[in-house]
Amino acid sequence: MKNFSTTGTLFSRNYSLNLNGQILNLSTPRVMGIINATPDSFYQGSRLHDPSQAVKMASEMLDRGASILDVGAVSSRPGAEEISEEDELNRLSPVLEALRNELPECSISVDTWRSGVAKTVHQRFGIDMINDISAGQLDPAMFTTVAGLGIPYVMMHMQGTPDSMQEAPAYENLLDDLLQFFGERIYKLRKLGVNDIVVDPGFGFGKTLEQNYKLLQELDAFRMLELPLMVGISRKSMIYKALNTDPLQALNGTTAAHMAALLNGASILRVHDVRAAVETVKIFQQIVNSHTRGV
Repeated sequence: MKNFSTTGTLFSRNYSLNLNGQILNLSTPRVMGIINATPDSFYQGSRLHDPSQAVKMASEMLDRGASILDVGAVSSRPGAEEISEEDELNRLSPVLEALRNELPECSISVDTWRSGVAKTVHQRFGIDMINDISAGQLDPAMFTTVAGLGIPYVMMHMQGTPDSMQEAPAYENLLDDLLQFFGERIYKLRKLGVNDIVVDPGFGFGKTLEQNYKLLQELDAFRMLELPLMVGISRKSMIYKALNTDPLQALNGTTAAHMAALLNGASILRVHDVRAAVETVKIFQQIVNSHTRGV
């Protein structure tokens, strides 16, 4: 079993993102807080019923150290209700409008795979980033759209679709397949002039429990892509199934997995529980700093 080490981590974080003119330095890992404008997220604690709740949660997340808020209106859990583009916009718009009015300085990412939604929310609300669970697979126009908008783009790996992804995930070689997947898409995005790209391996999206932990153990292999790495494992089934519990009881396990991700090169943690994640980053930085000082 491979030993975790901070050696490679120290030299792999010279990344930044241009969020509508504000430069987010990723030399220290950052935390992205999840804002769900949806009634059917897998984690009940993240479901919001109105824009005022979203503003309250967002304000708390920012106070606790979140650098970005990720707003989504479509649940991607297996068996989730499929909604139209119009319905997605109808869910997103009141929340984004409230956030822009009440917290105008916050950096907002929108979790969508639809290019039309990406274009509309950027035009209406000046959102700062797009987070696409399909890496352009579900909407071929997404790459050209993001290039035209000139904002950072998070592309995640998913095998299949949300409905089918967990039926029988299979790979010739998990890491090689994912690295090839991202390599091809990075090439296409670079040709279109997209500068700020973030890679998300897609924990839980077309991976078995064993594959998820293999991916977590070998996460540092993604350093060869020379792009910031985002990890979204907060309260997911890979945590609560391993502990024989449920999403509500999965915070301690999530924190443990977050530390493993940071030690293996994660630059952004996408989370429900901002305070716990920020504290994990602080402890991680103590480990890194002790290595730098040679204590």
